[in-house]
Amino acid sequence: MDKIRNLSVRKTILLYMAVALLCSFLLSAVIVGIASQTQMYVWWNYVDQEAYFKTVESIAPGYITNIPRPSAYEMTQSDCFVSELCDFLQTYTILILSMTGSCAAVFLFYQNKLKKPIEELAFASKKIADNHLDFHIAYENKDEMGVLCMEFERMREQLAENNRMLWKNIEEEKLLRAAIAHDIRSPLSVLKGYQEMLMEYLPSADIDMEQAMEMLSESRHQIERMDTFVEAMRKMSSLENRELAVGEISAGQLEADIQSELAILEKEYGKRCILQVPASNEIFCGDKEIVLEVTENLLSNALRYGKHQVEIIVRVGYSELSIYVRDDGDGFKEDAEKITEAFYGQNVKDSLKHAGIGMYISRLYCEKHGGKLVLENDEQGGAVVTAIFRRIA
Repeated sequence: MDKIRNLSVRKTILLYMAVALLCSFLLSAVIVGIASQTQMYVWWNYVDQEAYFKTVESIAPGYITNIPRPSAYEMTQSDCFVSELCDFLQTYTILILSMTGSCAAVFLFYQNKLKKPIEELAFASKKIADNHLDFHIAYENKDEMGVLCMEFERMREQLAENNRMLWKNIEEEKLLRAAIAHDIRSPLSVLKGYQEMLMEYLPSADIDMEQAMEMLSESRHQIERMDTFVEAMRKMSSLENRELAVGEISAGQLEADIQSELAILEKEYGKRCILQVPASNEIFCGDKEIVLEVTENLLSNALRYGKHQVEIIVRVGYSELSIYVRDDGDGFKEDAEKITEAFYGQNVKDSLKHAGIGMYISRLYCEKHGGKLVLENDEQGGAVVTAIFRRIA
């Protein structure tokens, strides 16, 4: 049965027609024989049997001759009808049964060979037209229709994959735009802070020229950071494609970069920041901009949820650089996997001001740097986030 079911369409229709014609011819022979015998039986009732046997015996012993056909006037109406019907059956039975058998063969061929795959393809076409690709074509025969259904299933899988990739690209572009807006906010906040300080203290001469020049120099540094960041983002299509700009990072250099922003962040959030950078002669190789962006993300998050102060500890080693940030807030209320998802927000009010991708970007950049982002709750209260970066040769 499997071999018959998997025959090609051409061989299957030939098989159906051959079986139908053979059955038609056999049945026709039986019907013609029965009609002939019935007709002879009817005619025998109108033959002079004594004269018939005398004639047969006079010709030769055992000789058999055809029974003469009586005229329609001699037969009764019913016998005449039976005789005419037998004539019709002997003449047209083969033609009628051949046509009937051929029609039956075509019907059975469609029912058994074409109906199911056509219905499957029609169903699949409707689903695809409605953009519903979560279905499968169940026809598994290995004939031409099976091959067609297989190709249709392959097309459905490719369409589903294309849709998945399209949505992935849309999500990546959405994340990229949000990341640009998020990471550019910190340098802008620093610039805004320096501008406000200069506008406040310069007219009253509360700061000297050296302090003013230092603020302008740091402002220029922040502008250069934004320029570098925007140029890097312009060249890539997703956060995962951001290339690392490897350079040497020392503890003193990193402390100076972070310290230059703390005064502005403290003023903006009205909270105290305690920075500790243990002295180290080790030089770490990595992307300083990514390290600073992660640090700013963690600081902004800690200052937003902390109550009074935030503690930052930066440890620079040869093979590993870690940034420890602890706040005195209420701590994390959900697991790390949930918090580091894109566009995560603890409440609606918070989501109005923040995109909810700071932790996501930090985790992504740490992993891209060979490290990880660890989120914990301190035993004494507050949240603790540790960003770990591995050395890149």
